[in-house]
Amino acid sequence: MNSTTTQIEKTFLALPQTEKDAIISYGAAIRLSALRQRLFLAQSKLRHFEEKCSTTLEQLEQRGLADDADFRMHEDYLMWHHWADVAARTKKDIALLEPLAAQGIPGGTSGNVGD
Repeated sequence: MNSTTTQIEKTFLALPQTEKDAIISYGAAIRLSALRQRLFLAQSKLRHFEEKCSTTLEQLEQRGLADDADFRMHEDYLMWHHWADVAARTKKDIALLEPLAAQGIPGGTSGNVGD
């Protein structure tokens, strides 16, 4: 851990508990929103490949690529796997973060000016 990280940690830990809770809650909500956007993108890419190839990745895995598959199909296959991995990892991240984000901000802090 470098000195910058240590200083940031000390500064954070010195905050009142309500501020720490608010920072964590807002951060979780923002991160969850970004993850949901990434999942939407990954799922859109997966649907694109399914429509383009008229099959699912699982079905293609069972059949295997055709012997005469061109380079474009091989590239699609690699990208299809990439987006399937992105979707799976993102779903796991969302599942881990949702309970924290669902707790909301303790005390109903709204973050409005004057609170």
